[in-house]
Amino acid sequence: MTKLSPFDSAVLMFEQAAPRCVGTKEDAIRDEFGLSAVRYHQYLNKLIDAPEAYAEHPQLVARLRRIRDNRASRRAAAKI
Repeated sequence: MTKLSPFDSAVLMFEQAAPRCVGTKEDAIRDEFGLSAVRYHQYLNKLIDAPEAYAEHPQLVARLRRIRDNRASRRAAAKI
């Protein structure tokens, strides 16, 4: 199994310590990575599906997957 890139590790470490306030987090994403919040979250969602990410940070990745899946379930239920 391959290891995470330094950028991937930085994204996961950022997510672990990221501010909870949306506006503050978006500013921090822009400052830290030079990405828009949308691009960052697209990248993060792809990253947390990677086996390498789970192997190196199982608790964090499991928590992020759970949050993502709960939000998707709520959106699906709201469409009914």
